[in-house]
Formats: sequence, C-alpha cells, structure tokens
Amino acid sequence: QVQLVESGGGLVQAGGSLRLSCAASGRTFTWDAMAWFRQAPGKEREFVANLNWSGGSTYYADSVKGRFTISRDNAKNTVYLQMNSLKPEDTAVYYCAARIINTGTYRRVDDYHYWGQGTQVTVSS
Repeated sequence: QVQLVESGGGLVQAGGSLRLSCAASGRTFTWDAMAWFRQAPGKEREFVANLNWSGGSTYYADSVKGRFTISRDNAKNTVYLQMNSLKPEDTAVYYCAARIINTGTYRRVDDYHYWGQGTQVTVSS
C-alpha cells in the first residue's frame, strides 16, 4: 500500500513563502508523475503543478506560474512545492498526488492514482 504524506502547510502573510513536502512510502513504484492540487472551500479541486518523474519536465497552472516551483528528491521519494509571493487566493488545502501510468493528460484529478491527506495553506492579507 502506498502512502503519500504532505507537510509544510501553515499560516503566512501575503507575499510570504512556504515549502510543502510530500513523502511517498510503502509499496515502491516507479512513478510516472507526481503533482500538487489544491481545493479551496466551496470549490473543486484544481491542478497546481506536475512533475514528470523520469524526464523531470514540469507543468504549472497559469495562476501559479512564476511563483511556485515543483521539484523532487529521488533518493527520498519526495516531491516539493516551493511557494513564493503567496496571495490570499492561494488559500486552500493542498494535496499531493501520484500516478504510475501516463494517462495522456496531467491536469485532471482522475489522472492520478494515489493521494495524500492534504495540508492547509492559509494566506492572510
């Protein structure tokens, strides 16, 4: 069984930074990709960033491009999300996701097989 455990969330002022971590444990897979999604109250879960595990290519939602950076540590089986210049509209529960099969797309919730429990990020104005 695979577990994805997020950490690093918290309360920060607008303009500040946070770094989220997602550590994978349990049954070992060769990931196709890992990603971050977020869900604000009353809204649907939305794509934030994706990292292709083998090639290292990255993709970002337009709303976070230039402010957020997704990266990985292969040895630790961990993916990170560095969030800079945070805005109140970034407030949400952030979820880590992973997949072992390439579905052909990367922005949909259904593209990923495994999910973490989420970590709250709150940005005050």
